[in-house]
Amino acid sequence: MKLEVALPVLGLLLCVADTMAEQNPFQVVISKTKVTITCPIESESESDIQWKKEPEQAKNGKQDYVIEEYDSSKDGLYTCTSGGNSARLYLKAKVCRNCEELDVLTVAGVIIADLLITLGVLILVYYFSKNRKGRVGGSAGVHPRGPKMVRPPPVPNPDYEPIRKGQRDVYAGLQSRGF
Repeated sequence: MKLEVALPVLGLLLCVADTMAEQNPFQVVISKTKVTITCPIESESESDIQWKKEPEQAKNGKQDYVIEEYDSSKDGLYTCTSGGNSARLYLKAKVCRNCEELDVLTVAGVIIADLLITLGVLILVYYFSKNRKGRVGGSAGVHPRGPKMVRPPPVPNPDYEPIRKGQRDVYAGLQSRGF
């Protein structure tokens, strides 16, 4: 009985705690091998913020902490402190020297161009295949043009003739199987 009441209350507390914890999230920007971390703590002046990576000493800095040549040895816990407030971020990022950054318009243009080319090829295939449907080739096995003759129905197979009265002896030896 107590559990039925406790579960909704616990869910409500988790929702409230989650909204309070993520008021100002960190902003991380990765460009080739350059990583920029923006501290979520508001400060009077930008020089009040101190950045610290766990094994290293604290550094005075600005709102943004820039790592020019990021590699996997720089993974770890970054803390920014201003006044009595502090925020922590564990950073593990993958960077690429030879990567090219594309903006949204370029990617959308490539996708739209690809769709238009595919649609054009589809229309061409339809147009050229439509004209060849009724044509008869010059092969040797083709019947000459003229009025179409109607074929008579095929002769029934004597093995499948219906049972007539007095012919039961042919089928008397067959036993029904139980499936």
